[in-house]
Amino acid sequence: MGLKGFVEGGIASIIAGCSTHPLDLIKVRMQLQGEPNAPSLRPALAFQTGSSSIHVAPPQMPQPRVGPISVGVRLVQQEGVAALFSGVSATVLRQTLYSTTRMGLYDVLKKKWSDPDTGNLPLSRKIEAGLIAGGVGAAVGNPADVAMVRMQADGRLPVAQRRNYKSVVDAITRMAKQEGVTSLWRGSSLTVNRAMLVTASQLASYDQFKEMILEKGVMGDGLGTHVTASFAAGFVAAVASNPVDVIKTRVMNMKVEPGAEAPYAGALDCALKTVRAEGPMALYKGFIPTISRQGPFTVVLFVTLEQVRKLLKDF
Repeated sequence: MGLKGFVEGGIASIIAGCSTHPLDLIKVRMQLQGEPNAPSLRPALAFQTGSSSIHVAPPQMPQPRVGPISVGVRLVQQEGVAALFSGVSATVLRQTLYSTTRMGLYDVLKKKWSDPDTGNLPLSRKIEAGLIAGGVGAAVGNPADVAMVRMQADGRLPVAQRRNYKSVVDAITRMAKQEGVTSLWRGSSLTVNRAMLVTASQLASYDQFKEMILEKGVMGDGLGTHVTASFAAGFVAAVASNPVDVIKTRVMNMKVEPGAEAPYAGALDCALKTVRAEGPMALYKGFIPTISRQGPFTVVLFVTLEQVRKLLKDF
């Protein structure tokens, strides 16, 4: 019975993750805007003059904030349409490890803690189940999460600095060899915190909104209810998780050269430097693509989940 919840959650998560991957990639690119010493969307130009090269670096001034549409258009213009699916193999692995674990564990805890007579579970217990499930899932899926962020961000680097990972397996293997196995859990505390927030807000709020709609008789237990409850849950999750997501993305993406000081000493250092350099609202960079991705992702996730449950109800 418990294994069934993992299978259902895994199938729904992989479908949702792949279908909204381009939006997630744009979100990552936007979150990395404004980093100290980070290149703009277009790398520095190099002119050949005889035997020497003259490199013209971007001016050292704050880069204007670019919206999600502009980021997406430039991404396609500079890197091609296929770039919208950079790191999709890592997304599949991440959803297989992280989301399958969190969805299945949440289902197990929810069934275990629900009232045996009514089948109801208080909101506080739903949130508690979400926090536990999200934390465990994030710890399991962190290597794939790091690989996904790096593969999505690679195209914004100058050609000489790109990592050019061939696949998620190549990314994880090279990171382990070049930076040590511990690099696969870089930013894991942030990943766990974000996953706890997302899972608690997303899964608990979906169940709560769905119950409210059904109890008040607004709609029946069908597609309309599932879409409405899931989109509301996606908005709640986006608001709760975006600040942690920005810091997580920057910590995971930072390039640490041998013998050189890391750009950020940790999550708190990254948060402080980001706020000091760019202001508090920098923690909500990429919010539009976050909600644009979180909304459709959550809708696809739960609508697919409900359909998969119907298909597997006799198993």
